[in-house]
Amino acid sequence: MTTRLLTNIGELLTNDPALGDESPVGRLTCAAVIVDDERVLWVGPAATAPDADERHDARGAAVVPGFVDSHTHLIFAGERSDEFEARMAGERYDGAGITRTVEATRAASDEQLREESSARLAALRAGGVTTVEVKSGYALDVQGEARLVDLAAELTEDVTFLGAHAVPKEFARDRARYVELVAGEMMSRCARAKWTDVFCDEGAFDVDEARVVLEAGRRAGHQLRLHANQIVDIGGVTLAVEMQCASVDHCTFVSDQDVERLAASSTVATLLPGAEFSTRSPYSSGRRLLDAGVSVALATDCNPGTSYVTSMSFVVALAVREMGLSVDEALWSATRGGALALRRGDVGHLSVGARSDLVILDAPRAAHLAYRPGAQLVREVWRSATE
Repeated sequence: MTTRLLTNIGELLTNDPALGDESPVGRLTCAAVIVDDERVLWVGPAATAPDADERHDARGAAVVPGFVDSHTHLIFAGERSDEFEARMAGERYDGAGITRTVEATRAASDEQLREESSARLAALRAGGVTTVEVKSGYALDVQGEARLVDLAAELTEDVTFLGAHAVPKEFARDRARYVELVAGEMMSRCARAKWTDVFCDEGAFDVDEARVVLEAGRRAGHQLRLHANQIVDIGGVTLAVEMQCASVDHCTFVSDQDVERLAASSTVATLLPGAEFSTRSPYSSGRRLLDAGVSVALATDCNPGTSYVTSMSFVVALAVREMGLSVDEALWSATRGGALALRRGDVGHLSVGARSDLVILDAPRAAHLAYRPGAQLVREVWRSATE
């Protein structure tokens, strides 16, 4: 394999305290890194860097691990900008708009969905996302969910089955039958999924329904995650911890007991500030969670109704401005935190042996990602050839 030396790095965030300044982001200055097509081979001071096949000058730029976007709904058709306008005028978000996207997605061809989801993925990639999770959830029937899972598998290895996103209109009077369908035939047809997820909240699925689906996912060999506590607290965080979910996502409304449970568990709290921005909801308190010892991730929640966001830089800026995270904490959460939420040890950091996923910024310090929101600060994205 070809080895590449990236040298003259002004600031390198490794997310490995053993390599840098002992902070969680493992900061090095005047640094260099050597990678091959798949892995990180060496990290250290530029002055002591060994030779490599190719040499690249970072020209004093900051370099960070590739972003890990652990919560997206990339595969959908249609758009719902009118709902955004209504919320900006004061209408409350209640989750009902999902059915509009279901109708549009069911009617779309494979080629349309493939083209549009690939464009969204390209936007994420251009902004520095090197690892991404993609959910189904906008078909809500057996054939359609299997189709979305298969399309998602063309984009990523972290595919999530989300048949329990909403109850479709045809099952409005027989919720139990729909839950049975999701946990049975629909899940078995979505064998390419790695994860099972449920939207457990007011207007979606209650705790008992969510438990049925999660238990079926576990029997199917899936790993588990959960949408919860976005609209109100109906006990979703408690369920996520009980079921040992890798991640519980949103966490907008959490009790002190929820925070204690999360802190004592391996479940990551994935925060989605784009959703709060787009629904005019209160922001989750990342500061409260971190101070209690909870592991936190940040993700875009890219979807057509409540967070049509394809910029992790914007997510980082919102987390710093609105959720109380420091810049270092936000960057760690958008990289190593996202990797924890996907139970991945090979991404989200730049230790020797990690995947060679990194982002070269057009700025001397990583803080510019929050300092200059809206600016295009990603100069280059290096991605490992390993999939």
